[in-house]
Amino acid sequence: MSKAGKESLYQKALKIIMEAGEEGILQSELWKLLGATSREGSRIALKLERRGLITRRRELHDGRWTYRLFPKIRKISVASIVGCPCLTCPDAFRCAPGGVVDPVYCYDLSRWVLETAPIEGDEGKE
Repeated sequence: MSKAGKESLYQKALKIIMEAGEEGILQSELWKLLGATSREGSRIALKLERRGLITRRRELHDGRWTYRLFPKIRKISVASIVGCPCLTCPDAFRCAPGGVVDPVYCYDLSRWVLETAPIEGDEGKE
């Protein structure tokens, strides 16, 4: 397989793992979806882990040891910054850590973060 083909396979694998989300995906399921052998699938997972893109956790599944793969990176969307006061702040051009206007001491930013951040252990409850 060409180098470009391998990179494409890694990208496809990472996309599948990211779509699995917090539930993760079994390594054996991944290589089946990729149409790869178990050996190729293991190498892909190891390389993605070495690159710091995924986490592999050992798991006993149907009486056999395998790995469940979890993404370390998440898809982001504009929804995550909706309402951020920095987007409309008149002092944004002067804002920098240790600067004239410092985000560490910004009341509006602190309030927004505290109001929008999920409470630990409270995710998904609504």
